[in-house]
Amino acid sequence: MPLILLAGYPSSGKTYRSQQLREYLTQKIASSDNPRVKRLKVHHIDDQSVGLSRDVYAAAKPEKDARATFSSAIKRSLDQDIIVIADGMNYIKGFRYQLYCEAKAMQTPNCVLHVGTPVDKCRELNNAALKAGTGGYEPEVFENLVFRFEEPNGMSRWDAPLFTLPYDDAEPPCDAIWEAMVGSDGKAKVVRQNTATVLKPASEQNYLYELDKATSDVISAISVWQQDHPGEGGSEVAIANAELRVTLPITAPSLPQLQRLRRQFIGLNRQHTLSKSRILDLFIDYLNDSFQR
Repeated sequence: MPLILLAGYPSSGKTYRSQQLREYLTQKIASSDNPRVKRLKVHHIDDQSVGLSRDVYAAAKPEKDARATFSSAIKRSLDQDIIVIADGMNYIKGFRYQLYCEAKAMQTPNCVLHVGTPVDKCRELNNAALKAGTGGYEPEVFENLVFRFEEPNGMSRWDAPLFTLPYDDAEPPCDAIWEAMVGSDGKAKVVRQNTATVLKPASEQNYLYELDKATSDVISAISVWQQDHPGEGGSEVAIANAELRVTLPITAPSLPQLQRLRRQFIGLNRQHTLSKSRILDLFIDYLNDSFQR
C-alpha cells in the first residue's frame, strides 16, 4: 500500500503532522466497511524508531549511513496491506527518487507531504526546543540542513502527487491524501512498474557491458563539462537519459577521483541486474553522496 513521504525544514513540525495523519488514517480504516480497507495497517517510521539520533546530521558519513538505515526500514515495511508514513528529513531529491522507485517496484502509489513551515519559524522552534532540552538541532547543523534542503516539486514524478501544508493550517489535507493513495471506490490502486524499476533478464556479459558503459558515459559527461567550465564548482551537470543531475562539489573532482568512484560503484553492483536507466540514476546518486563527504 501507499508510501507517504514527509519533507520540510528541520524543526518544521513533520512529526506532529505525521501523527495527525496517522490518527486520521487509523480512524478511517477502523470506520470502513470495505474488507480491503479493514485489513490495512499504518506504519510510522521516523529517526527515533530506527535508532537514529539528531547527531548523525553533523557529518556526511554518519548521515549517509543514517539514510541507508532509514531507507532499509521503509523497504522492509512496504507491503500490499501497509500504509507507510516516512517521517524523516527526506530533503534530498535523489533520496526521494530512490524511495519512489522502491514504491514503484512494489506497484504501490506514493506521495509527498511538504510541511511548509517558514524557515524563520523553524529556527525559532528549533532554538526553543534546544533551550527546553526537548530536542532540536545544533545551530550549525540546522543551518546546514536548511541550506541543503531541496524543496519538492510537483512537476517531478517522484514528488507527485505533492501536498503542501502551510504552517497555519490546523490539519493536513488528509481527505485528499486518502483519496489519492487509497481511494473511496473500493478498488486497490496499482501502479505500473517502469523501466527504471523492473529487473530485466539479461546475460551477465551484457549486463556488465551496460554497467561499464553507463558509468563511463557519466564520467565522460562530467569531464566534458569541466573542460567547458574550468574552475566552476558547485554546479549541476545534466546527464543524457538520466532523471537526476550530478551536483559537483565546490572543489571540482579530478578524473582519477571520478574513476575511483566509478570502480567502487561497479564493484558494489556487479552482482545485480538493473536496467540502463536505473544504472545511470543510481550512479549519479552514488556520486552525489560521495561528493558530500
